[in-house]
Formats: sequence, structure tokens, C-alpha cells
Amino acid sequence: MTTRTFATTKVPSVLATFWVVKLLTTGIGETGSDYLGTVSIPLAAAIGVGGFAVALWTQLRADRYHPVRYWTTVLAVAVFGTMIADGPHVVLGTPYWVDSLVYLTLLGAVLAWWRRSEGTISVHSITTARRERCYWGVVLLTFGLGTALGGAAAVDAGLGFVWSILVFGVAILVPWGLWRAGLNPTVAFWSAYVMTRPLGASVADWLGKGTRDGGVGWGTGPVTLAGLVLFAGLVTYLTLTHRDVDQETVDPDAGDTPVDDTPRDAVPQR
Repeated sequence: MTTRTFATTKVPSVLATFWVVKLLTTGIGETGSDYLGTVSIPLAAAIGVGGFAVALWTQLRADRYHPVRYWTTVLAVAVFGTMIADGPHVVLGTPYWVDSLVYLTLLGAVLAWWRRSEGTISVHSITTARRERCYWGVVLLTFGLGTALGGAAAVDAGLGFVWSILVFGVAILVPWGLWRAGLNPTVAFWSAYVMTRPLGASVADWLGKGTRDGGVGWGTGPVTLAGLVLFAGLVTYLTLTHRDVDQETVDPDAGDTPVDDTPRDAVPQR
């Protein structure tokens, strides 16, 4: 079965700005979905589902990476992913740790299938339409797993927002340390990627929730707006500077061996 092939990878280079913008999207997705839910459930559903569908459709139709298009899609996945990830807990009443196991199993299965069918799960190898579809499926599942992990820490374990921030702040550094010790860079990347969701959401919840809930009390609306302003500024910077454009042409048939997921500017080269 043939698939479209792109000249270069359709995702950004993994630099320090990548992690900052990714964390912003997770926080915006958390407080944004909460805020929309207080305004109107139908409106929240329309924006969450409709925005996700339009953004993903636009991204998949394109033939090259563009910061605005890519990060808008990630933001749409964050809002949509937050809504659907909380569904099992709200509707079925399942504990967050159970949801975490379910999403972990699904994520592992999709990654294994992607690796078996394509020979690589590296973000530097997203040079075909089939790999890109796999990539966005994994991204969506990481939001589900991250949401469940955040809930398991803050709610099931009773840590609250501040301790959750500390726990996930340390947890996101573990893959980096293991990478320095020899862990496969692709495994380290996806492990850290999952941790961005509970960390960013915990920070956003802490800022937005009321003091009686253990938060600062700024409100979900203002926190979402502040996050959007920072998000827009950073994406504009990336668009103007082309700082995160991966100039390397990757062989679509290459496996994991020649691919390096090292965040080149954020982490010293070995």
C-alpha cells in the first residue's frame, strides 16, 4: 500500500522551545476545557470536537511542517484529549489509576504496532502520511495517559496540586537522566512527552482553582487567556525565526538506528 512521502519530517526539532510550548498546550487544554464547560457544555463539545477535527484535517493535508499549523493541532488535541480523557472517570466513576493502566496499555499497543509496521517510532522519521497518522494517534493517547496520571496523583493519592507539580517536575527529568546513562533516545522522548501533560495541567490547575481547592484562585478563564498569549508569542517567534525547522532529510525507510531524538539545544550532545 502506497503512502504520501514528504521531503522532510513534519514535526519540529526537539529543542528547549519544544518542551516549553508543549507544556503550555497541556495547561491551556486543562483550564480551557474547564472554562468552556462552565460557560456551555454544548459549546465546549463543539469547540473541542470541531476544533480537533479541523486542525488535524488541516495538518494531515499539508506536505511540510509549519509552526502555526502544527502547534494549533497540538493545542486542539490538548483540549479534545482532556475532555475525552476525563470521560471514563466522570461517567463510569472509574479510579484514575485504572484509567492510567488502560491508557498505558493502549499507548504501548499503538507504539508497538507502529514500530513493527514502520521500523521506527522516532519523531525525526515522520516523513510519510502513514507515520504521521500513527504519530497523532500516539499524541492523543499520551494526553489520555497524562490526564489519568495527573488525576491519580492529585485525587486518588490525595497529593493535591503543589505536590503533584513537584512529583511530575522530577518525573519529567528522569528520562533525561536515563538518556544520559544510555537509554534509547526515542524511549526517553516519549516518556518525557507523557509527563508534560500532568505537569502542565497541575500547574494550570494550581493557578486557576480556588483557594478552597488548594489553588491560587486566578480563575480558569484568566489562566487560559494568559497561556494563550504566551503560546501565541512563542509560536510567532518560531514562525519568524524558523528555529525549530528540522533541515535534515530523513530516509522514510530508515529504522530507529540512525535516528537521534536528542533535544539538540536543550541537552548537551554526548
